[in-house]
Amino acid sequence: MRFPGKRKTKHYFPVSDRGPESLHEEREEAHLYIVGIDQLLVDIEAEVDDAELAALGIPKGGSQVLDTELVDRLYADLKARDRIVGEYAGGSVGNTLHNYSVLADDLSYLIGSINRTISVGDYAFHYIRNTSSRVNLAHLQPVDGPMGRAFCFVTPDRERSFGISRGIMDELQPETIPEEIIAGASALVLTAYLLRDPQAPIHAATKRAVAIANQHRVPVVLSLGTEWLVREQREALIELLKGIELCVLAGNYGELCALTGQDDPLLASRAALDWVDMVLLTRDKHGLYLAGWTDPSYLRETHDPILSKSIAEYNRYEYSRAMPRKSCVDPQPVFSHINPYHGGPSRIHNTNGAGDAALGAVLHDLVANAHHRQVAPNSPKHTSEFLTYSSIHQVCKYANRVSYEVLRNHCPRLLHGLPEREDSLEEAYWVQ
Repeated sequence: MRFPGKRKTKHYFPVSDRGPESLHEEREEAHLYIVGIDQLLVDIEAEVDDAELAALGIPKGGSQVLDTELVDRLYADLKARDRIVGEYAGGSVGNTLHNYSVLADDLSYLIGSINRTISVGDYAFHYIRNTSSRVNLAHLQPVDGPMGRAFCFVTPDRERSFGISRGIMDELQPETIPEEIIAGASALVLTAYLLRDPQAPIHAATKRAVAIANQHRVPVVLSLGTEWLVREQREALIELLKGIELCVLAGNYGELCALTGQDDPLLASRAALDWVDMVLLTRDKHGLYLAGWTDPSYLRETHDPILSKSIAEYNRYEYSRAMPRKSCVDPQPVFSHINPYHGGPSRIHNTNGAGDAALGAVLHDLVANAHHRQVAPNSPKHTSEFLTYSSIHQVCKYANRVSYEVLRNHCPRLLHGLPEREDSLEEAYWVQ
């Protein structure tokens, strides 16, 4: 695994210099990975006006399932008018796993359904071609039929709306879920889209995967999808979150507000913590928030200015590491917020994929923690059960940097790795 950051202190992974004996009863490097389930599809980004969007019956900012024949005609029309901006391998979980594997230079497994027959130049071919070779596709289920397609319609106000042609993307059968792969994973990554249709095979497959993850105490990471979807499935999503043993929740401002009923990012994050162990909330030009739980004995006060918003002094303990709530004797919520890296790109064409990039960075830190716990179990980093290797403030900074890279390149996936981030003050604090 490529560790997330340039480490100047000697007791960070990889441990190379010999130090106190208690720190260095190292074990053989562990084989760690994450696994995700997704509706495999190709993202087609197109520029439309409000009237065209309304004619398709798609609510602005929402998503709508479109007939395959309509999508074929729509694609041909937009292509002829030169309104297609780009075509990419897509899907929220597919993007996240690709980003994780690029960042960590390590293995992930993608589970879903794909065309049984793949030809050079078709959608399935381009999906595979544009996915990191570190993402293992061996457990994809081959199915007869067309690949799923998702139009991302961008209106002049830069709002994103989605029109989806399902194809075979919902045909993943429950019996094809590889139990041994999920049981051994460091995280199971899902999206709310998987649960939209209770009659679809992928819905039952997802429920089975969650049950396996709960049984083996594998953290489940749930990405919320769109605000419209969250409003439609709110009660079902809350019920799901309450039943997950160990959970990280990711969504943008609109999605988290729709889920919690709050209209403030800090209050929405705090409300979501009643159901989960950690929350990632992205808010476009306002940056991103990270919230989690920590035991009082592991609270670490920030060395940055202490700020107050809807929660007084919300960032006071942002140098703390996130812990599973059940591992805390007296769980204390901790929060961090960061504004866009360098103020964000000078021009943002589309925010598609930025949240998936931020989540990929969070996953990288979570798995780095599990990795270090296995290879250096006597390190002071592991005196209790932690979710993250870094403080939530440092994870915020990392996620922010990765998200910026996706926005800068106008592509929903990372094209290459990132410059290594520098250590900050709170990182050195943990080895004292």
